[in-house]
Amino acid sequence: MTDTAPPDRLSNDPRSPHYNEALLERGIGIRVNGVERTNVEEYCISEGWVRLPIGKALDRRGNPMTVKMKGTIEAWFLT
Repeated sequence: MTDTAPPDRLSNDPRSPHYNEALLERGIGIRVNGVERTNVEEYCISEGWVRLPIGKALDRRGNPMTVKMKGTIEAWFLT
């Protein structure tokens, strides 16, 4: 990872091994198939997918239910 490009994979779930609080505080923008998304739970650029929440539905542990969306993923730092 460099200072100009975000990591290949990042999650906003603290239980995930791909969670990094410092990077999330900095802010990351995600574009999926040319559409900018603000509600991404997790992404992987090399595999070409993002996890997006489905409405207000929660699983039995209280986490948002997610769906995996595949396509061209672009990520950048907001600040």
